[in-house]
Amino acid sequence: MNNVYFDNAASTPMDPEVFEHMKPYFCEHVGNPSSTHAHGRNLRNAIEQARRTIAKHLNATPQEFFFTSGGTEADNTAILGAVKGYDLKHIITTPIEHHAVLHPVESLEKAGMKVTWLSVDSKGNIDLAELREALANNSRSLVSIMHANNELGTINDIHSIGELCKEFDAIFHSDTVQTMAHEKLDLQAINVHFVTASAHKFYGPKGVGFLYVRKGIKIPALIEGGSQENNRRAGTENPASIAGMAFSLDKCFANLEAKNEKLWALKNYMKAELETHFPGVTFNGEVAPGKSLPTVLNVSLPCGENDCMLLFNLDLMGISASGGSACTSGATVGSFVLKAIGASTGALKNSVRFSFGMQNTQEEVDFVIGKLKEIVSPQLA
Repeated sequence: MNNVYFDNAASTPMDPEVFEHMKPYFCEHVGNPSSTHAHGRNLRNAIEQARRTIAKHLNATPQEFFFTSGGTEADNTAILGAVKGYDLKHIITTPIEHHAVLHPVESLEKAGMKVTWLSVDSKGNIDLAELREALANNSRSLVSIMHANNELGTINDIHSIGELCKEFDAIFHSDTVQTMAHEKLDLQAINVHFVTASAHKFYGPKGVGFLYVRKGIKIPALIEGGSQENNRRAGTENPASIAGMAFSLDKCFANLEAKNEKLWALKNYMKAELETHFPGVTFNGEVAPGKSLPTVLNVSLPCGENDCMLLFNLDLMGISASGGSACTSGATVGSFVLKAIGASTGALKNSVRFSFGMQNTQEEVDFVIGKLKEIVSPQLA
């Protein structure tokens, strides 16, 4: 066995049925969706049907969604748009957000914006009391806190965060890239103003995503030059990818319970096998249902005083994973997320994130465990 892929949190493989659904939009359906003739209207109808499908699953209205090139653009649009549109002077976030959030916030901070960086505990959880204090002691704020961490799998209680934001009239943005189509989200039940998604995290195409903007929230367009997406995002839409994204989301939600049951079985099986074969193994972030994603298991392996160079060696053995291990040169470049939760030097050097998808099998887990023995055991001898 080779070419085992356990990096689904970075990108899931496209579902073949999604690709088949997209194919007609590449060659058969010609035209520009903004054109008023029949060819254009056909494409416009496909885009609007996709918007309705997404809105149905998230209990929102189609008009509250617009399509982007992915999660990064959606996060940037929400953060920069909220700050500019509402002349905000204060942002609250965490040090373990995705760089699509961290980088625009850091740029705003350098330009003079006040930013409160919430602390996180050893599992990646925030303290709601600290959030309340930050909201109470500052002017109207933008709160940007992800639903689940992409490296740890730890889930934040966005319902409680939303209620605090409502109490203090704050604007709440949540990066839901890792939870979209893996967790049920009722956007009417959560006091959230922006959520973001990226299709390639749930078996859809790369290069397309969406931003939810709650009705009544007005932000300026990040990209100008046309009236597409109700003047919120200029540029000709990508009908094939948009249709594929909605089709994939629809399929994921139709099979959500069975899908998550399989993913939890794989995660729990790998966790148990690691505990059996590697005494001293630890897990970074939350691992229990309700507190973590079924798709992510972040592992610190006991490599003694030596550096196992886990990612490098796994790659040589045909296993794709990611995380805060040493780079291929042997330099100890650790994960900024693991650093933020106070991981030890050893954990920074010898951690790996395994993330699971519907295509993965128990046999693949067994293969990985066997190869890890070859990597780690000589270091412990």
